[in-house]
Amino acid sequence: MKKPISDYHIHTPLCNHASGEPAEYCEQAIKMGLEEIGFSDHAPLVAYEDPNVTMQHDQLPDYYKMMEMVKNEFNDRLRIKIGIEADFIPGYEARTKKILDDYPYDFVIGSVHFIDDWAFDNPDIVQSWSDKDVDQVYINYYEMLRQSAATGLFNIMGHVDLVKKFKHRPGRDLSDEIEKTAKVFKDSGVAVEINTAGLRKPAQEMYPAARDLAIYCVAGVPLTFGSDAHTPDEVGKDFDKAIELARSVGYTEYALFKQREIERVVKID
Repeated sequence: MKKPISDYHIHTPLCNHASGEPAEYCEQAIKMGLEEIGFSDHAPLVAYEDPNVTMQHDQLPDYYKMMEMVKNEFNDRLRIKIGIEADFIPGYEARTKKILDDYPYDFVIGSVHFIDDWAFDNPDIVQSWSDKDVDQVYINYYEMLRQSAATGLFNIMGHVDLVKKFKHRPGRDLSDEIEKTAKVFKDSGVAVEINTAGLRKPAQEMYPAARDLAIYCVAGVPLTFGSDAHTPDEVGKDFDKAIELARSVGYTEYALFKQREIERVVKID
């Protein structure tokens, strides 16, 4: 079985929690047999600044220049798309749009890392889960995913069950929440990613789980693949497992993006 040819979730040192130069990520992609990658580093936070987790506003020109340089360097060896990952923060949609409109990205990954001002996936404050109603956290999270997709700001929704990162699981069946989310994704024209980083976290499971991914498949939500690489050796990591997951739930193709639109689809063998 062939692996995916594209990895659309790759970071750079500009976010200050990734290491390795873009060229190293590209070399690893070639080594892994990828034909196309998309860099998607963390866009500046719009509610406040945190240089430990995202780029800063004045780094965006450097990011785009860096991407163009590596694109030229690998022009005859690897297709490189320029993307960005942006957090959805309710009430800051206009500011987010301004950041995303400043450069001609090929795709934008929309992510939910915050519920209100709580960074639920931050390992430095994992103890903050101790006083949370886990079921309610999941419900709030899926509502945030739906709101983010409906803004029209994003093309791909990132790691869409990230709340399981530290192995917190809901105590009841939340299929209805996922079905509502899948409908909004389909209506909003966004894709969902299989993100293999979950295998490298306490959850020990890709994002999203197979049962959830099956719901997105039935709803007709397009698919992409991402490693969420923060080091060069993570590019394309566990993509054999990712393609098997996609096939097992019924996906027969995945999407490649260009200029914020689906450029073409690739059949899954």
